[in-house]
Amino acid sequence: MQQITITTPDDWHLHFRDGDMLGETVPATARCFARAIVMPNLVPPVVNAKLANEYKGRILAARPQGSNFQPLMTLYLTNQTSTQDIIDAKQAGVVAAKLYPAGATTNSAQAVSGIEALYPVFEEMQKQGLLLLVHGEVTESHVDIFDREKIFIDQYMAKIVQAFPELKVVFEHITTSEAADFVLSSANNVAATITPQHLLLNRNDLLVGGVKPHNYCLPVLKRSTHQQALRKVVASGSKQFFLGTDSAPHAKHAKENACGCAGCYSAWSALELYTQVFDELGVLDKLEGFASFHGADFYGLPRNSSNLTLVKQSWTVPDSVTLPNGEAIVPFFAGQTVDWKIA
Repeated sequence: MQQITITTPDDWHLHFRDGDMLGETVPATARCFARAIVMPNLVPPVVNAKLANEYKGRILAARPQGSNFQPLMTLYLTNQTSTQDIIDAKQAGVVAAKLYPAGATTNSAQAVSGIEALYPVFEEMQKQGLLLLVHGEVTESHVDIFDREKIFIDQYMAKIVQAFPELKVVFEHITTSEAADFVLSSANNVAATITPQHLLLNRNDLLVGGVKPHNYCLPVLKRSTHQQALRKVVASGSKQFFLGTDSAPHAKHAKENACGCAGCYSAWSALELYTQVFDELGVLDKLEGFASFHGADFYGLPRNSSNLTLVKQSWTVPDSVTLPNGEAIVPFFAGQTVDWKIA
């Protein structure tokens, strides 16, 4: 197949950041996605409806002229989050709240410690119809970084899902066969997003021949057996898995230093790379469900009415992009060839 037309997709997990970054990140996503779930881990984090609406306004101001792109806003859960915060967020149009275990990823120092203490908040979310988005890793320093997702399932995720059977839960950016199996064995109120990097790469691509900082993300890349498990579930066409890039930009100097930031800025190539994966797997007919239908259906939102066409045509991801303040960002797959291109 040399061309495929699909319903315009959405990105169900990404990071726009703020300030000068928005002039780069919002247009990069709006070029091919109609909507996106926007992560709230700013500094300071988006912890209430007022901050969510203010952030949404800044994102809308950064849209390209004539774009109808819509950001879908989320709340950042802390141990101070109240049930009233959830009620206010729902009334303000916020669609979900994000659970970061404290210290799990970028800008998560103010996040949750003692997850069970948030059960009253989860109860209110279940009542209000606000989705729970989970970064599923334990953060204890003695736990091997490659095991943190699996242990989180056993210690927390299974218990949350059991305690709140009507709460819609998205297991974000899953990386392991255990996470895929957990979602598959769960009821229809549990789903997962999968990133392009976790479908394309494994930990060899991070570590062999020297550390590659622009492939470093959290949760970290895992063994090839886990990568193959993720490729298998997207190829299956299961409605419990959908597109979430976790596109996460950092300035080049912040990635290429002695303590590089976690995150892959994939907005420049994500949809094309997903298409490449589905082509490699021989299941291009499953791409539209994964990219355009499953997420919208799970969130209870209408599917998009417009279309987008991709053609099998090679192009090269730029080595870097420059922000208005002069800082450079290195996009995911920089300098590499992608087999599919948006027409």
